[in-house]
Amino acid sequence: MDPVLLLLAIIPGLFISWYIYRMDRHEREHRLHLIVCFVLGMALTLPATRLEGWTLLLGFEYPSSMELRLIISILIVAVGEEFGKFLILVAYPLPRPFFNEPIDGIVYAVMIGMGFATLENIFYVTQFGLGTAIVRSFTAVPAHALFSVIIGYFAGLAWLHPERKWKLLFQGLGIAVALHAVYDFLVLQRYYDWLMIFAVAGLWISIFFAQDLIRRHQDSSPFK
Repeated sequence: MDPVLLLLAIIPGLFISWYIYRMDRHEREHRLHLIVCFVLGMALTLPATRLEGWTLLLGFEYPSSMELRLIISILIVAVGEEFGKFLILVAYPLPRPFFNEPIDGIVYAVMIGMGFATLENIFYVTQFGLGTAIVRSFTAVPAHALFSVIIGYFAGLAWLHPERKWKLLFQGLGIAVALHAVYDFLVLQRYYDWLMIFAVAGLWISIFFAQDLIRRHQDSSPFK
């Protein structure tokens, strides 16, 4: 792979990871745990890509109806990818002693999401080139960060309120899956170009909302 393309593929995910790490102002996580989450997120890309590849073998690459596109967006892409990230978060960092403040949910969830998005980006850029690298830097990679912030925010709430742990965790997963499904559906549909513009605009508006979620968990840190 062209080293310039490789660099363009990995910079967005690494930049977002660095930004979220800097947002953890009161008690920063050990870099080893962050790297483990990033690598686990990368590992998730392989089964997720294979699952989505099976839909192509079934002839779903260009579904003929809006309904079928919506089904694929929800069941194949959104549920598969977000549930995978959710499982890693719940199984590795959440029950560990180093998860000790609400913002840790966002930090670890984003590391998992950026690991996933970075390897996925490498696959896409290798196949489609420079234009794809540029477009995905402002669309797909930030979208994965947004979905991860939402899951991580609710993981932080679950840490704060252990009596409602699973209700909060699945609430965050449900919201992330719903947003992911809507975003992918608007991008996949081929009937109205303006809907794709709406998807990107909605994504960036939601990112500003995600920054508010980060600030809320910063303010609730026990290490202030």
